[in-house]
Amino acid sequence: MSVVNVRMATPSDLRELAELFDGYRQFYRQPADIERARDFIEERLARNDSWILVAQRGDNLVGFSQLYPSFSSTHTSRIAILNDLFVAVPARRSGVAAALLLASQDLGRKLGLSALELSTAIDNTGAQALYQKYGWIRDTEFHVYSRSLTD
Repeated sequence: MSVVNVRMATPSDLRELAELFDGYRQFYRQPADIERARDFIEERLARNDSWILVAQRGDNLVGFSQLYPSFSSTHTSRIAILNDLFVAVPARRSGVAAALLLASQDLGRKLGLSALELSTAIDNTGAQALYQKYGWIRDTEFHVYSRSLTD
């Protein structure tokens, strides 16, 4: 297996990145919608309102992570939400997810962030094992709630 290179996404990555993002959304039980995926990623890149890292092996993108800037009021500091981390099925279990996770952590340090936060599906035990391997700690003090604003 060839080496994986992790770098910041550019507009020229849009086609492949949109396909990966659509796969990510499908993993979380959303219907396939490549146009919606492309539009969303294109807007993030144009507005520069998230940091998107891509994992490239040879000429192909094989994964990505996306971080959204945020703040911690209790720590009075900047943080980021590692909202998305996805690896294409053929590239799984080859170190791509670890490379993206470590690159995300490095990016956070370079940006002067105090922490990264993420959430994952309760049944996504493979990802949970990876996060724990790299020092991420599962929150046992707070419950996370969400409220749809589209209903």
